[in-house]
Amino acid sequence: MKKVELEFHGKKITIETGRVARQAHGSALVRCDNTVVLATACHGEIKTGDFLPLTVDYVEKTYAAGKIPGGYFKREGKLAEREILISRLIDRACRPLFPKGFGAELQVLVTVLSVDGTAESDIPAFLAASSALTLSGLPFEGPIAATRVGLIDDKIVLNPTFDQLSKSRMDLVLAGTESAVLMVEGEAKEVPEEQLLDALFYAHDELQPLIALQKELDRKPLISVPSLDRDEELVARVTNYLKPLVKEAIKSPEKKVRGYELAKIKSDAQAEFAGEEEAVIKDAFETVCYDTLRSMVLDEGKRIDGRDFTTVRNIDIEVGFLPRTHGSALFTRGETQAIVATTLGMESEAQRLDNLVGETTKEFMLHYNFPPFSVGEVKPMRGPGRREIGHGNLAERALKAVMPSTKQFPYTVRIVSEITESNGSSSMASVCGGCLSLMDAGVPVKAPVAGIAMGLIKEGNKHAVLTDILGDEDHLGDMDFKVCGTAEGITALQMDIKIKGLNREIMTQALKQALDARLFILGRMVEVLAEPRKEKSKYAPCMETLKIPTDKIRELIGPGGKKIRALCETFGVKIEVNDAGIVTISGTDSEKIEEAKTTIDLMTQQVEVNAVYNGIVVKLADFGAFIEVLPGVSGLLHISQLKVDKVSDAFKEGDEVSVKVTAVDGNRIRLVPA
Repeated sequence: MKKVELEFHGKKITIETGRVARQAHGSALVRCDNTVVLATACHGEIKTGDFLPLTVDYVEKTYAAGKIPGGYFKREGKLAEREILISRLIDRACRPLFPKGFGAELQVLVTVLSVDGTAESDIPAFLAASSALTLSGLPFEGPIAATRVGLIDDKIVLNPTFDQLSKSRMDLVLAGTESAVLMVEGEAKEVPEEQLLDALFYAHDELQPLIALQKELDRKPLISVPSLDRDEELVARVTNYLKPLVKEAIKSPEKKVRGYELAKIKSDAQAEFAGEEEAVIKDAFETVCYDTLRSMVLDEGKRIDGRDFTTVRNIDIEVGFLPRTHGSALFTRGETQAIVATTLGMESEAQRLDNLVGETTKEFMLHYNFPPFSVGEVKPMRGPGRREIGHGNLAERALKAVMPSTKQFPYTVRIVSEITESNGSSSMASVCGGCLSLMDAGVPVKAPVAGIAMGLIKEGNKHAVLTDILGDEDHLGDMDFKVCGTAEGITALQMDIKIKGLNREIMTQALKQALDARLFILGRMVEVLAEPRKEKSKYAPCMETLKIPTDKIRELIGPGGKKIRALCETFGVKIEVNDAGIVTISGTDSEKIEEAKTTIDLMTQQVEVNAVYNGIVVKLADFGAFIEVLPGVSGLLHISQLKVDKVSDAFKEGDEVSVKVTAVDGNRIRLVPA
């Protein structure tokens, strides 16, 4: 058993090994104050392969927060969206640190056992996962560490609390090794590029004690990885056969044509070398494609589709594409296309989330769908996968920064992006199309938002940063760096790399090119729709709100909801009231909504002394007349206030009369003629 600890920006961090989960190949128990996270790393047969079968699962146990799961089954089920997103973060930071050709099946399980409710538990999860892998003896080129980066009053804050995050202009997660930044993801409120870079590299410097702490652990001897036993003479023959063919085919600008030609070359090679080891032919083909594309970029200054390094592909935009939705857009950039629709709903349609830190609601959602036809494939439809959830979350964060408050725009808003064609960065098409669909729906966004994906080809000291990457440039390149924002600054970003890390020079260049591209795309968007529409779609619900006294809520609802249901039926609207007395009225007829609002306002008004009302005589008695001054509220006009012998000489039931309130004593209201 070994235990190491340090203080990190106001938090006591402890890593403990050798006491829990001792049969795992690597395990670590990490404590961050009262948050406790256990991570284990296990592997299958050690072997070579062209793909790393790594699975990372981050799991939150409800007992960690002293809660019992909601729902019928009362136990944790499949991973929630939040757990999937954090699993992806850890996976993306760890995956590049395994050597090429290592093909053993790996599983990293990260379990949250206790939370103190003051800050996120994902950062201790990174530390635990890295520690478990470091201890496992696997060829993991870590350790790594991560931190959340906030920006409060232009001051960088690491590992901010929930309270601090609510005041922060930035919420980024950064992971890195001793020498470089590995992964970045998060959101910001229009933060300038240079300020964001300062925050990221300050955070990377501050991570070093956490990396050094893991090096104090007792690491197992490294597992030896078998080398590929290949017939080098066959590799050379296949490579020489493929090189000229691939070089010509890879220049085809259209994805479909290029894919067909490359597939034919691969098939022909397998026929040409029939009887030889097929794995060698397949590996040689992938290597030739990889080397050819990278050589074109670095040595010839050319890209697959003939663009230079900074040009954005042709953009075509149509808004109002779907006639019956509340807002929609068709956004096409090159061979990437998205149909994006916005739907406006009531407050009650917000998503309810039950997290370890408590129940919350989401009034803004973006869902991303990637059907197989978008890349010409046949696959079963099994609901959204991890990639779809991750891409949707990134696009949602990008647009969230410019969404109006619920006070300003009291709607639940849902965006759905349907990817109909994909050849590079469909998530960024979702950001652009999503913003346009919001504006088409009349949502008063603060500013238009666009997104762009940046790529990288790096060999030794030579590198090229590519704007608006294609699918092949992503697959065969070293980086996928997605940057979203307005003309004023960044609202979201996500960086994945396949190399061991990035330095500040490359990140600065990538952000500069991304800004130029973003401004270009924003210009094209504004040409089509310069600002949110002033009027919402006739199919969108109209909505009005008013506040009533909380002691009038029961009166508005009525016994068993009788009164509120009657109002809904009378005016053909939907009415909701919350515990604070906020009444929301929605429907498709604005006049009916206004009538319902006026009626509710009258029903729930408080009678005020000295106020004058136009009332209706509802009952006559020998001693006076009862006059309804507000719906359901009557007062007494005593006969002594009338110059008649009988009340019936002055009024009959149904008459309208102007009266003044002289006294209110509980339910007793005294009136005089006005």
